[in-house]
Amino acid sequence: MTPIPARHKVSPEIVNLADHEAHARQHLDGNAWAYFSGGAADEITLRANRSAWDSLPLWPRVLRPLAGGHTRVSLLGRTLAHPILLAPVAFQRLAHPDGELAMAYAAAALGAGVVLSTQASVSLEAVAQAVLPDPGRGPLWFQLYLQHDRGFTQALVQRAEAAGYEALVLTVDAPTSGVRDRERRAGFRLPPGVGPVNLAGLQAPTATELRPGQSALFDGLLHQAPTWDDIAWLQSITRLPVLLKGVLHPADTRQAVAAGAAGLIVSNHGGRTLDTAPATASALPRVVQAVGGALPVMVDGGIRRGTDVLKAMALGASAVLVGRPAIWGLANAGAAGVAHVLRLLRDELEIAMALTGCATLADASQALLNADLPQGGDLSPHYPVGSHDLLQIR
Repeated sequence: MTPIPARHKVSPEIVNLADHEAHARQHLDGNAWAYFSGGAADEITLRANRSAWDSLPLWPRVLRPLAGGHTRVSLLGRTLAHPILLAPVAFQRLAHPDGELAMAYAAAALGAGVVLSTQASVSLEAVAQAVLPDPGRGPLWFQLYLQHDRGFTQALVQRAEAAGYEALVLTVDAPTSGVRDRERRAGFRLPPGVGPVNLAGLQAPTATELRPGQSALFDGLLHQAPTWDDIAWLQSITRLPVLLKGVLHPADTRQAVAAGAAGLIVSNHGGRTLDTAPATASALPRVVQAVGGALPVMVDGGIRRGTDVLKAMALGASAVLVGRPAIWGLANAGAAGVAHVLRLLRDELEIAMALTGCATLADASQALLNADLPQGGDLSPHYPVGSHDLLQIR
């Protein structure tokens, strides 16, 4: 692997997140670019995540009192300076030698929450040590994949607890990887020195001896895939709240509430698992309706502007998460680049709030997206937010 130049200054040509992406393309090699930028199969969901936010209009409101406005929100018992968190992304040292440490420093400096991936390329303890001393930091959560070795999973959870992580984010939408054509064309591989350091010591699963006619996926790899029963097991071994990431369907939402989830993240894995899955902007109002206020709902996928953040809040989200944009910032200028991404989103959010008459995010209702609704009104759960609504999920 060719050493990555440690860039620490944001180019003055970068004024939005699309600029960050374009500049990152120049800095990342083909291997890393294929991994971070690619989606599943034909990348229909990857593109839909973006276009669905674009398709939602924001209706300006005028002559409203805005003095003293702010972007603060409450999430899991904490007051946050703004509703923007950094999503879990694996192997961040592919983008910059400081990897997850730079991401964590930037998040703490800007008051953003950070969710560390199980497949981080920096130890979970090192990231916690970088974040926890900062009094202005946002929440620190650990994203978890249940491993085939439940004993190893329990030890990993105990490490996260001991290090000071405040919640577990269990990814539930990826029992197997999606069809990653871009990665296959690029021959993606992890370079020397970059790997899932928190999984060191995990033994490979014992190969299942298949009989003729059996599926290597269903009878082999998925033999020990997580089920709803594992949610109860995970809750039994930890004192941390357990959030579920990757819920789109209202029926799964209701089951998650019944299972005692502490929160939900509406996500399609950045369009990297099931192609043609609905855009998250389309799924969000359905999940919010199914939750019925029982727990916080967050969303990721395709958020590139402060207006997107405001739209998500208007649809009922408690917060948003961004993944790829933070990676582009990381590739461009390390911690400074990530901080710049967060600052752009927050500044754009404040401007969008002012121009729609929202002094606080509590003012952001679905009436912002539909002028026929009264202030504070809600849209029909079947309000069209993207082409995927042609297939209604009830």
